[in-house]
Amino acid sequence: MLFSKKKAPESQEPMDLDAVMKKFDRESNTRIWEGTPKIVVNCILALFSLFCVYVTFFATWPQEIILSSFMGCIVLAGFLLYPIKKGEQKVNSMPWYDILIMFLGSSSFFYYTFDALTIIKQGRNFEMHQIIIGIIGILCLAELCRRCVGLPILIVAGSFIIYAIFWGLPNPDIFRRIETLVSQLFYSTTAGILSTPINTCAKFIAIFIIFGAFLERTGIADFFIKIANSIVGGFSGGPAKVAVIASALEGMVSGSSVANTVGSGSVTIPLMKKTGYKPEFAAAAEASASTGGQIMPPIMGAAAFLMAENIGIPYSNIVVRAILPAALYFLGVFITVHLEAKKEGLRGLTKDELPRFLPLLKQSYLLLPLIILIALVGSGSRSIAYAAAIAIIATIVVGLFNKENRISPKRIFEALAAGGQGMITVAVACGVAGIIAGTITMTGLANIIINGIVAIAGNQVIIALFLTMLCCIVLGMGVPTTANYCIMAATCAPILVKMGVPDIAAHFFVFYFGIVADLTPPVALAAYAGAAIAQANPMKTAFTATKLAIGAFIVPYVFALNPAMLFVDTGFVEVVLICITSVVGIFGVSAALEGFFLGRMSWYERVISAIGGLLLIYPGLVTDIVGIALVGFVFLVQTITKRKAVKI
Repeated sequence: MLFSKKKAPESQEPMDLDAVMKKFDRESNTRIWEGTPKIVVNCILALFSLFCVYVTFFATWPQEIILSSFMGCIVLAGFLLYPIKKGEQKVNSMPWYDILIMFLGSSSFFYYTFDALTIIKQGRNFEMHQIIIGIIGILCLAELCRRCVGLPILIVAGSFIIYAIFWGLPNPDIFRRIETLVSQLFYSTTAGILSTPINTCAKFIAIFIIFGAFLERTGIADFFIKIANSIVGGFSGGPAKVAVIASALEGMVSGSSVANTVGSGSVTIPLMKKTGYKPEFAAAAEASASTGGQIMPPIMGAAAFLMAENIGIPYSNIVVRAILPAALYFLGVFITVHLEAKKEGLRGLTKDELPRFLPLLKQSYLLLPLIILIALVGSGSRSIAYAAAIAIIATIVVGLFNKENRISPKRIFEALAAGGQGMITVAVACGVAGIIAGTITMTGLANIIINGIVAIAGNQVIIALFLTMLCCIVLGMGVPTTANYCIMAATCAPILVKMGVPDIAAHFFVFYFGIVADLTPPVALAAYAGAAIAQANPMKTAFTATKLAIGAFIVPYVFALNPAMLFVDTGFVEVVLICITSVVGIFGVSAALEGFFLGRMSWYERVISAIGGLLLIYPGLVTDIVGIALVGFVFLVQTITKRKAVKI
């Protein structure tokens, strides 16, 4: 158990948010640099960001040079920031062995950069020293992954590598097998570290991470909370509704469940507790809303870019298809917190506590970079990277007019440094995910896995979906969302496609269930972070968050079985009907889980409401008619019951 079950007294000192982040978010466990060393490290990170911008827009080098130099910078910056273990608090300290590993790891990738043309020409004829350099590079990347991402993904990657060396590759000579494996994993741009995930990271994700860092410096997160407060803060259970709306908005520019939970939760969770929400519910509401930020267009936790590359369709297409499922998810959370407030008779914030809406409108120019980004991406007239670059310029211009967070050369420098740091864990996770995907491809293990699960499922799609869901959730308990998606896209998504699920629906399915692992016990990091702020029982918080996020467990099955929800092979009228019936369906399911509709529900009303809601979420004329009848029946019973109670 991570926390004591005892509730801390209300009078205790404010929660140390940095400590919470360090406990639940590996990205926050960095070395402490101060003074001149801090400036030097930040200069290296800022230069790395500028290098990424240059490569994205101006470099015409071969892929081998671009990707190996990118990974060399990642390894260099990674070891500068991440100590050998959590809790190392020595200021301006970097042991000799870390310097050695940093030098060996980055040099291995930079060797490839400077000798790339020779290596490309030699084909598969690798020298012994090149194989040794490749092994060193792989091992150093693995150690950096252990430090900033975690062990679970390394255990998966290590298992596949062991399988490849001893059983998966055909050559009888074990040294030849190792040579073949290393040459593919380290030097190939089609299977291994420098394959699609890293290519996408260097080409698209990096520039969007820099954009997010710039956007943070404009104070947009604070603006989101204030605008949500002014709109819904005064209604019943207002602070919880603020958490949902603010997290949905923050999710458009952020890709971390834990960071979202701690960032907005530090404001919303105390307010929720103040207005009467139980600590576990307050923490769960924030955690479930913040986790949903990763499915919120346009950025979607970086996986949208990888999905576009894997499926071979435009990124803007992915974003459009993600809108309805994301809206249903947040609507489900919003409805549940509303029903909880009504059931417990909770009030909203007073007028004195609410920010005034009209003055906030004057700050609406802060949304301009996002509007420009969405407009450019949606039009398809420019590349994704170009759209992000224009959005960064717009952010700097907007920052000049923001009196509270006015942009300055120092803030620009800080944004570039933060962007460089933000790339490290994503790139490392993508590199290790590339190793996993590469070994699966090289050994033919993908076909073995596909055929095995198809045989177990017995050609029943629903069984294959269920098994895939379990794989995604279990893997997601220790693997970041981006890496989780990469692995599942290489292993489980093809299984679903083989069983008749459309490509885009299969990829969305594994993406969604990789995300909800942040809420699902026993390793629910977002829920635990929320529980730390709320001083609540972490396990109860995780189970409550899972209940609040029920939409994320239902919706993927719906679009996998009927992809009309993803706007596949459907028309305008059908889309409108899907939106209406899905909204009513989500309400029915949420009411059943909460046990409150117009008033408290009996057990049979909850069962009928749940069945009706599920039928309405599933697109189809017959299911819609039956679902409307069932939810309508519960509404009628509740109305009659309420009128009788009023007369009495």
